[in-house]
Amino acid sequence: MRKVHLYALTLCFIISNYNDLPAQVKIIDQVVAVVGNNIILESDIENTYLQMRAQGMTSTGDMKCEVLEDLLTQKLMLNQAKVDSIEVTKNQVERELDNRLQMFIDQIGSQERLEAYYNKSLLEIKDDFRELIMEQLLTQQMQSIIASEITVTPSEVKNFYRNTPKDSLPMIPAQIEYSQLLRNPPFSEQSKLAVRQRLLDLRKRIIEGGDFATLAILYSEDPGSAKKGGELGYLSKNDLVPKFANAAFSLKQGAVSPIVETKFGFHIIQMIDRKGERVNVRHILIKPKVTAKEKEQALSFLDSLVRQIRMDSILFLTAVRFFSEDEDTRGNGGIMVNPQTGDTKFQLEQMEQSTAEAVRSLETGKVSDPFESNDMTGNKVFKIIEITNRIDPHQANFKNDYTVLQEMTKMSKQQEALFNWIEEKQKTTYIRIDESYKGCHFISNGWLK
Repeated sequence: MRKVHLYALTLCFIISNYNDLPAQVKIIDQVVAVVGNNIILESDIENTYLQMRAQGMTSTGDMKCEVLEDLLTQKLMLNQAKVDSIEVTKNQVERELDNRLQMFIDQIGSQERLEAYYNKSLLEIKDDFRELIMEQLLTQQMQSIIASEITVTPSEVKNFYRNTPKDSLPMIPAQIEYSQLLRNPPFSEQSKLAVRQRLLDLRKRIIEGGDFATLAILYSEDPGSAKKGGELGYLSKNDLVPKFANAAFSLKQGAVSPIVETKFGFHIIQMIDRKGERVNVRHILIKPKVTAKEKEQALSFLDSLVRQIRMDSILFLTAVRFFSEDEDTRGNGGIMVNPQTGDTKFQLEQMEQSTAEAVRSLETGKVSDPFESNDMTGNKVFKIIEITNRIDPHQANFKNDYTVLQEMTKMSKQQEALFNWIEEKQKTTYIRIDESYKGCHFISNGWLK
């Protein structure tokens, strides 16, 4: 299989150890390639090369030539995205820009250190990288379109497995399959009333002229949106839980909803804008707090169940059916599905931390003691779990690791489709490469046509 390098698509706009790559490095610039109406500068290659080296990446070939071919691929996709009138929204760009910058702030240590590194304010840094982010999102969309119709059949997976040298198959770490019985905190009416009162006070302040976004930053317990003033961006009804969606879509611009209760907690919502079947809203989320008494009550209930299960008075499966409050797993005996892979096998590092600790030394077929955990929404819950299977570390095989092999097969076909697409588009796209790079040995010969 001919593998296309994708360094630039995945590594552009990364910040390496900022001491390793001084911002004041000056590169004598020139245009080294043109793809359609898009240019590639010497500095594009040099900066990516330096960042990759700072990240410890190596290559058996000429890394700068590989970077150039990756940039050529990126510009070819960008050119086709413009031809096909593919668009990304301003909100998509801003959200990705915010996410990337937050990642870099976490890496460097603070916003002040990031600003000092670039000798610019955060807003100026955003202005510098906004176009790059837009181009990367367009490129990613084009790449997704190329790969979107790629599917694999079981026979293709089997053939891939048979034709792949065994020493080229990945090693699979130890894995666990488990079931859970989950209980939500038995929040008292007093706890819920306290949250409602707090939100009513905030709603009153907003209606009397207070700024919703400022109050969201100060008080909302949704970490993803609070720093953005509670703004969620344009979303459809299907992107939101039903109660939240119903309330959001019923609002007029600028209006603030009554209190809405969902599985995440309690919200008030403000309409920012609506475009057809998509709305952009702000919200403030506040969750009831678990008191010591409520925690003790939940753990005591689960402890009683554990004793009955261990005494064979009730099967774990039966206990799940009657007492679990996890709507997603109660009907299948509590069997957990790994959201990263879509199958039932988990590596310890793929589990929520408290769950990983509970299963670490638990024997197959045994039930854990009750413990406190967090669900997918970040809310506190209480669990007991049963290990149904342990799989020792091993080299990937068809019997135990079909999902892994299926993904490898799909990636192989996607790479082949991308390579074929590149060769086809090279024939109809203007491409010019500077003489200084004509000696590169590219994967695709079409760049030097």
